[in-house]
Amino acid sequence: MSNIKVISLPERFDFYYHKKFTSDYQEMLTLPEVNHIILDFSRVLYLDSSALGMMVLLHRKAQELHISTSAKGAHGQANEILDIANMQKIYIIE
Repeated sequence: MSNIKVISLPERFDFYYHKKFTSDYQEMLTLPEVNHIILDFSRVLYLDSSALGMMVLLHRKAQELHISTSAKGAHGQANEILDIANMQKIYIIE
């Protein structure tokens, strides 16, 4: 049975969100039943390189625990940045 957790991202996904993002995903990674984490980009209007770095770090830590990751709801500039950064190579983009 799949157990999916969702992280709802803010309008500005940047360095200032690092602490909250890290604590959210670290808590999820400790739950043995979790096998997929979705990053909900539906509210994101801006993201920077530190956000991309946080995504890569989450993906690596999740992969070590055999947890898959995806990003959904990205639009506009956020979607373009994910595309330019080739995030589709490590994240399932929905």
